This record gives sequence, C-alpha cells and structure tokens, in this order.
Amino acid sequence: MDTIDSNEQSAPLHYTGTAKVLHWLVALIIIGLFVLGQYMSDLSMSPRKLQLYSWHKWFGVTVFLLVLVRLGWRLTHQPPRLPAQMPKLQQLASHVGHTALYGLMLAIPISGWLMSSAKGYQTVWFGVLPIPDLLGKDKLLGDLLAELHGALNGVLMFIVVIHVIAALKHHFIDRDDVLKRMLPSRKDISHV
Repeated sequence: MDTIDSNEQSAPLHYTGTAKVLHWLVALIIIGLFVLGQYMSDLSMSPRKLQLYSWHKWFGVTVFLLVLVRLGWRLTHQPPRLPAQMPKLQQLASHVGHTALYGLMLAIPISGWLMSSAKGYQTVWFGVLPIPDLLGKDKLLGDLLAELHGALNGVLMFIVVIHVIAALKHHFIDRDDVLKRMLPSRKDISHV
C-alpha cells in the first residue's frame, strides 16, 4: 500500500505571491545587470563609465539582498512539489540547477564586492550607504577577481538559459504546471 508523505499532501500547488514577485524582480535585475556589465566593460574610462559602474554595483548589492530575502522566504514557505510523473533524474537536475542559481546569485555580488575592494573603489549603495571594503587595494588580485566575476556571470547566464528552456519544455511539451505555478496571477496582483 502506498502512503503519501504529510509534507507532500500539504505542498501548495503554486508559489506564493511574494515568491513570484521576488523571482521575477531578481530575474529582471540580473538580466539588466548582465546587459549593463557587457556594455560598460567595453567603454573607455569616463565619468559616464564610472556612473554606470556605480549603478551596476548598486543593483548588484540589491540582488544580493533580495536573494537573501528569497532564501529566507523559501526556508519558511514550502514550494510546490515537482510533478509525480517527472523522472527522478530530471528532479535531481531541477534541485541541482536551483541550488546552483542561488549559489551564483550570492557568489557573483560577493565577487564584485571583493573586486571593487581590491581595485580601490568603495561601493556606496545608491550613493548613500557606504559598504566597507573587504580587501585592501591590490591590482593583481583585483584583476583576478574581475576574471572570476566575469566567469561566474557566464556560468549564471548558461544556467539561466537552461532554466528557461526547461520551463518552456514543461509548458509546451510536457504540458504540466511547472511554469504556470511561477507565473503571476490576478490573485497575486490584487494582493500587492
């Protein structure tokens, strides 16, 4: 006789409105940061480039803080379970992918913060709140951290593309509710 785990029975069918807002807000900011990062890296040094770097750092710190909120929310609010018919290997891939996304969303802002510190450019969040440098000025270390920051962003973008492809596969090929459970609903909008 099969028994159903009580956690499985009580799992919600959709993510909460808060989880959805945090998901899409972080996704939009990260895409904007990636585009801005690619654009500004090719600019010659100028006041405009310094302003763009400031914006990039401000929103990088914001993503870091929003991801901490997301993690807190995720730890206190059970997510919907994966479809029962999903093969175990895909379930494992989903868990590994989500863990990698969260890890990178934390590691990338930290690597940027370390890089800014090593390059001697303090981050002042939205021009108001100075964030202490984590390292002393060290050009060689700053350059290495810049490479790490870029590489981590490349890995993040690769995993994001896989994440999007997987969501679309679930929606259009598997025809399950994996994508729908993260899409905003009228109920979510009316509670904001």
